[in-house]
Amino acid sequence: MKNLSMPLCARALFLTQLLASFLFSPALGQSDGSGVVVAMYNISAPQGSQAVLQCHSQRMVWTQDRLKDRQRVVHWDLLRSGPDHAMERIVDMFSAGDQRIYNGYNQGRISMSKTAFKDGNFSMVIKDVVTSDKGIYSCNLHHHYCHLYESIKIQLNVTKSARKERRFWDGQKAVYVVLVGSTVVLPCINRRPIWTEGNSQEDQQQVVHWDRQPPGVRHDRADRLIDLYASGERRHYGPLFVQQKMNISATAFTQGDFSLIISNIQLLDQGIYSCHLHHHYCGLHERRIFQLTVSPPVPQEPTDEPQFLPNEDPNTNLVEVPPHVINVILSEQSTHFLQQLGYILATLLLLALIMLAIVLLTRHQKKQGQDYDPRKVESPPLPTVSYVSHTSLVKEECERSYPDMRPSMLEETKLDYKNNLLKEAEMSKICSPKVIDLDREMEKASWK
Repeated sequence: MKNLSMPLCARALFLTQLLASFLFSPALGQSDGSGVVVAMYNISAPQGSQAVLQCHSQRMVWTQDRLKDRQRVVHWDLLRSGPDHAMERIVDMFSAGDQRIYNGYNQGRISMSKTAFKDGNFSMVIKDVVTSDKGIYSCNLHHHYCHLYESIKIQLNVTKSARKERRFWDGQKAVYVVLVGSTVVLPCINRRPIWTEGNSQEDQQQVVHWDRQPPGVRHDRADRLIDLYASGERRHYGPLFVQQKMNISATAFTQGDFSLIISNIQLLDQGIYSCHLHHHYCGLHERRIFQLTVSPPVPQEPTDEPQFLPNEDPNTNLVEVPPHVINVILSEQSTHFLQQLGYILATLLLLALIMLAIVLLTRHQKKQGQDYDPRKVESPPLPTVSYVSHTSLVKEECERSYPDMRPSMLEETKLDYKNNLLKEAEMSKICSPKVIDLDREMEKASWK
């Protein structure tokens, strides 16, 4: 029964996981029109206190891009297929258009387009291909300002037969087989807008805004609270008292801290808050969600605090305690009720299967106990032999063996002896050998 109960529990757990995964889809990574959700938090704060909804992003740190000609760079590297597998830098170029070739042998035979950062074509041209050019080339694109790094690999093989020239895909990279002395172009094309010249209005390219969803309100109907641009422009929405109690630090784009500070929290401040980070130039759109719950105010017990002198600051050694943050996954979609119902049904199903396994196990153990009860063990019946008309057969045989006797003392003694033997035969339920040998006994008695 143990082997039977384990599969039942395993099946129950598998069914629960399957049901939960079907009814509940993780919100992390979900995408909508406002960006990708990267984090969710559940925060509880007592009424009347101050809460800080922390929203940090180093990718949004505002640094004036005065050296943007050095922020975008492309470089080609070669991994030779020799025994040492050495990596060699071939050429690199910054967005200003300056190229740098590292090996003097390649001067005049390796080049890139000077308009690469305008048209997005970073292909490298190799003239007069030689056998030493064989290896794996990698085109590496870096945008340090936007933290973007891409790499494209191409394998170059050299042959002396024109019939073997070809190009194919080996499943991981492109392979070019070229003829010695010919010219080859190793492609590296990326025409995404991020690789074109930067927008002159970068102050409007970076923006952060906070939204609030009251309980029962969908995301697309959320209220806008604050807009903050990298230029320092700030826009507040809603009633005046909301504008005064909710704010973002003025140094947000300098330190990358876009946290929302809410003072004097009340029950009406409950809801879902979302922090949206947008960097249109870098193609960055992120979103962080906070579920704020307001609890009753914490009663403050009177304490006998020491009196400070006028020149002493009691707040000198205070340590700032961050708000209690619990990382959970919250669902803000209309299917929240169905997801919770699915969890409840899955839990009930698991409990029912466990109870069923326990009942089956108990019954099986009771059945085994009854089968092996020593009190109910019976010895096998002994074989019985039935005799039909046993008494009459004995009497008939005895009458055949002993005809009428003479009335004498010896004959009476023999008759008594015969009767005794007959009685013994009837008592033992068998035909005694003594009766069978009665003639012999009678003969012995007559001789005596």
